[in-house]
Order: sequence, then C-alpha cells, then structure tokens
Amino acid sequence: MSTNREFFLACWQNEVAATVALLRHLPTAALDYRPHPVNRSAREIVEHLLAHAVDLAIITREPQCDETLTFPVTDAAVAADQYQALADAVTAAVSATSEAAWESEPVALLIRGESFITIPRTNMMWFFFFDIIHHRGQLSTHVRPMGGTVPAIYGFSADTLAAG
Repeated sequence: MSTNREFFLACWQNEVAATVALLRHLPTAALDYRPHPVNRSAREIVEHLLAHAVDLAIITREPQCDETLTFPVTDAAVAADQYQALADAVTAAVSATSEAAWESEPVALLIRGESFITIPRTNMMWFFFFDIIHHRGQLSTHVRPMGGTVPAIYGFSADTLAAG
C-alpha cells in the first residue's frame, strides 16, 4: 500500500504533464486574451500557475510560505519549460520529505505577509495541487479562442481527435 506522499507524487506527475502540455499549446502572441473584463488573462493564469509551483517547493521544505502571487511570463514555450523545472524541484523536494514531516508538520500560509491559514503540510500540498488543476481548467477554456489547439488533458480533446 502506498502512502499519501507517494500517492501525491504519482498524481503530481500526471498533472504536471497535462499542465506542461497545455502551456505548450498557448499562442504567445495571444497571452493577453481574456474572455471578459472580470476574467484573468491567459498570461495572468499562467503566471499564477508558475507561482503555485514555486510555493509548492517552499511548502515542502519550510514551515511557512508567503504566497507567491505572480511569476512573470513573456513566452508560452519558456513558461512551459519553467513550469517543468519548477515541478521537477517539487518532485525532488517531496521525494526527500519524510513521512512524518509530510503528514504532521504544520505549514503557515501567508498572503502579503498576513497569516491566512496553518494546516498540516499534506493538506497544504493537496490544497495547492487542486488549485493548480482548477486554474489549468480555466486556462484550457482560453486556448481555442486564442487561436491554439487544446491538448489531451484527461483523454482526447476535440482538437486531438481531429488531428488523429
């Protein structure tokens, strides 16, 4: 039977691959696309995704994380490479974390220096993990209107079926 940490690593690898694939399908020239004035632009979502990857590496190693709110992006392909590198750092950090530290150590999340929540590391990691999936879903709705194609994320997309 695998541990929660091992299960996280397996899920993380799958989600990293899907996120990197989506980032590689974004047309850089259209990164400022936003479907409505209240929505984040594609660039803002990508910057948020990369910032979350930075935070995950911190959360794995440290007892406190002041949330990284943005990670500047100028090019979609570069962002995909940066996300992969950040994700690899998360994988290495989680792999090096003891089960006790994973399950029991509290981590404080700050936002702009102000305390937001303190919960066990495992809960904080899953919280950010699911938030990344949420934001990737938002971003996936931007791709086609931006002029890109949607990759297979959880199975085939209309674009991957049309290409195959």
